[in-house]
Amino acid sequence: MYLFDEDMLVSPQTPTLFAAVVSGNWSINGIPNGGYLMALLTHAMLQKADKKSTPIVTGNFFSRCTPGEASVSVEKIAGSNQFERFQARLFQEGKERIRAIGTFAQEKLECFLRKYEAVPPDIAPVNECIQVPELPAYSLMSQVDIRLDPRCAGWMSGNLSEKSQQMGWIAFKDGRPFDALSILLAADAFPPAVMASQGFLSWVPTIEFSVNLREPPSPGWLRCVFRSRFITCGMLEEDGEVWDEAGELVAISRQIAQFRKA
Repeated sequence: MYLFDEDMLVSPQTPTLFAAVVSGNWSINGIPNGGYLMALLTHAMLQKADKKSTPIVTGNFFSRCTPGEASVSVEKIAGSNQFERFQARLFQEGKERIRAIGTFAQEKLECFLRKYEAVPPDIAPVNECIQVPELPAYSLMSQVDIRLDPRCAGWMSGNLSEKSQQMGWIAFKDGRPFDALSILLAADAFPPAVMASQGFLSWVPTIEFSVNLREPPSPGWLRCVFRSRFITCGMLEEDGEVWDEAGELVAISRQIAQFRKA
């Protein structure tokens, strides 16, 4: 079993409550990554769902999680012939830390129209991109291999860009293939886009995060782009696209976050 799958395990305690352990293996500066936490909540919801395709998951982050024991409650809130909707809530030390809504479609939902009005981002080949280094307390970077396009990587050496944009490739270092749960992680694993223009001293805590998975990816690296266009009143948005090596759109994301100077 891959490490990510071990860290996704949840144990049913009652028909609506699961025991879980928030792992420290997917942390940024010691804080568990939001995409990893969304994947954990989604995994719990999938234990109760009959429909499991093309999930849409939106999480609201109320307070900081820490590595350690947690409980996850799951409630079905709506259902139809095509969709099921669940609510999942993660608790630590008796306090609700995250609440997520998951929408899951039937497996054979017909894709009667495929029309892209955008193309995959133009990213340098993997071997020409710059690897995000492993850092103390940044355990996430020990598990995933992120390669930034050189045009977006100047901030790591103090050369800032006019655009708040990160583009590059991502893969698991242990070779695990991507699936629905791990794409949630990939959609939040890159350094925040705002760091490209504002530098490494930015702190960008997530308030709300939404991911819509469209297609299972082909094997290999995922090609990603994340952009922030508006930074006002201490808030920003980050819009993401995740594509596979075959040029198919895998997922889209939007994150609302605070912008602070560390």
